[in-house]
Amino acid sequence: MKKKYFNYFILTNLIGLLSFFVFLSVLIHNKEFGSDLSRVERIKKTGILRLITNNSINTYYYYNGQPTGFEYDLAREFAKFLNVDLDIVTPGWNNMFPYLEQGKGDFIASGLAITSKRLEKVNFSIPYMTIQQHMVHHKLVFGPKNIEDLTFRTLHVRRGTSYHSRLEEIKKSGIDFNYILHDNIPTEELIRMVHDRKIKFTVADNNIAYLNQRYYPDIRIGIPLQQKESLAWAVNKNDSQMLEQINKFFLYANKTGKLKQIVDKYYSNIEDSDPFDLKRFHQRIKTRLPKYKKIIITESIKYGFDWKLLAAVVYQESHFNPNAKSFTNVRGLMQVTIVTAEEMGIENRLKPSQSIKAGIKYLDKMIKKFDYLEDDYERILFALASYNIGYGHVTDAIKIAKAMNLDETKWQSLKTTLPLLSKSKYYKKTKHGYARGWEPVQYVDRILTYFDILKQKEIY
Repeated sequence: MKKKYFNYFILTNLIGLLSFFVFLSVLIHNKEFGSDLSRVERIKKTGILRLITNNSINTYYYYNGQPTGFEYDLAREFAKFLNVDLDIVTPGWNNMFPYLEQGKGDFIASGLAITSKRLEKVNFSIPYMTIQQHMVHHKLVFGPKNIEDLTFRTLHVRRGTSYHSRLEEIKKSGIDFNYILHDNIPTEELIRMVHDRKIKFTVADNNIAYLNQRYYPDIRIGIPLQQKESLAWAVNKNDSQMLEQINKFFLYANKTGKLKQIVDKYYSNIEDSDPFDLKRFHQRIKTRLPKYKKIIITESIKYGFDWKLLAAVVYQESHFNPNAKSFTNVRGLMQVTIVTAEEMGIENRLKPSQSIKAGIKYLDKMIKKFDYLEDDYERILFALASYNIGYGHVTDAIKIAKAMNLDETKWQSLKTTLPLLSKSKYYKKTKHGYARGWEPVQYVDRILTYFDILKQKEIY
């Protein structure tokens, strides 16, 4: 009897011990420890959203010690949407999908085109941009006239990209050409190699190609190799909640204009850039800017400006020509009027140091008028427009935006309403009257283009 009881006791304790380990195992994986949480729940519990991306100019990079880039800005807005912090994971292009599969990041945002091959591995969000693959070649190299004309040519692309997939398709169609695959080399690096004539051809999405033409003005964007494609964010196949949250965010970003604001910040009018004007700018960075760099930096520091932004303003105003004169009789490097010169306390508008001091001081004055704007970037754009066309006309455009139920605190709204100041239907109702309102829009766009180029260049 005792033996039976003892055996029962042992069995009971074994079952109890086993139950304990099962309980412990469940406890380890339950919500107290976090691993049983869904990805979205885990993100909200830890307060950290992990972005998997690639280091490149159009996705994520550092400028002046701060992270920036199109995909970074968009992901940062997504983190704000979830009320969490953003963490960045950059494993290299070839490792992004394995990292996602292994749970080392929550989603991929790296300019990914939706392809059938990728759909086998991941789920894609609502598309946020439409692009098209193009050939890229040097201006001194004749590009193919059509896809059939690829015969006997050699193209260089990064392995695992949508470009790689497309070239495989073209090759299988019977067209005899070659392509060389590179591992973990950004597309912009291959474009630079085309510009330096180290290779003849590469492939890039049109947004990347036109953006890089700013930095490498001797490249030309050739024929399209593919129908238009959509860019989207990628999530794990079994992560429906994460996909739902991303899609909700994109609907929100589209509705509020946040998506368009970020797209415009990085890609506004990139196709309208004049390669000859860009080439001239690159040349004058070397030949003219060094004469004025020191004073631009000194005055920029005084007011807390990025000196490269101010250098872009100087170039837009005068092309670094101290004797420049406009048709309205403003003169000097910063095209300062007589009234503004007196107000800013300078005597000679044609003296480079005085012109730069006056112009930067006046721009600082304009920025202070928009202190009520929460976004520093928006404040700068409003101030630049005011520098060009006058603060009064900008306030008129703001009032028109408000009357049209547009967000009057956003530059995107002013890009719509400033040109209306040239139409009698609108300017007759304003305080400051007629203005060539399209000019400040073009003015700001050009400055941002020049600034973007300067950000990517080492200037000694």
